[in-house]
Amino acid sequence: MKTIYFVTSNKGKFLEAKEKLVPQGFEIVQRNIGYPEIQATNLEDVALFGIEYTEKKIRHPFILEDAGLFVDALDGFPGVYSSYVYYTIGLKGILKLLEDQSGDGRKAVFKSVIAYKGSDKKPRLFVGECHGMISNQELGDHGFGYDPIFIPDGDTRTFGQMEVGEKNRFSHRGKSLEKLLDFFKKQ
Repeated sequence: MKTIYFVTSNKGKFLEAKEKLVPQGFEIVQRNIGYPEIQATNLEDVALFGIEYTEKKIRHPFILEDAGLFVDALDGFPGVYSSYVYYTIGLKGILKLLEDQSGDGRKAVFKSVIAYKGSDKKPRLFVGECHGMISNQELGDHGFGYDPIFIPDGDTRTFGQMEVGEKNRFSHRGKSLEKLLDFFKKQ
């Protein structure tokens, strides 16, 4: 069994990764050591900076993830600032910003960038995206973050209305974790 540290303070992210990786023979250990998130225009740069900072503190294979919600009608906002926006204006604030939007005006994409640092020198990035819509109201009490207002393409429910296993079939994080698993299978 291969052990991988997941550097995150987010219990929801950890549980989703555990649900996906443990059945494939991995042991996932949450490490809440924190790392600074730089202000950047894309998630990849934030994840790479996180790798550079964290590899000085951990000498064991690890992953970290940066994710964001990009809303079309808001020109990609909150994007790389999703965490800050969530903790400042919250779901109600996003819904308020979109109150005059309907149909395609509520399109959004969730994006996940998983960064992996193994024993070699080169960090690897795995990107997953999930397209969908922003609901008109908060629905469901599962998940975390923007889950209660995001409806993935191919379903009528929000992530907040789905159990972890269901969400992983659709989600941006589930897709980036699948790419990570594919990488491990080829090693």
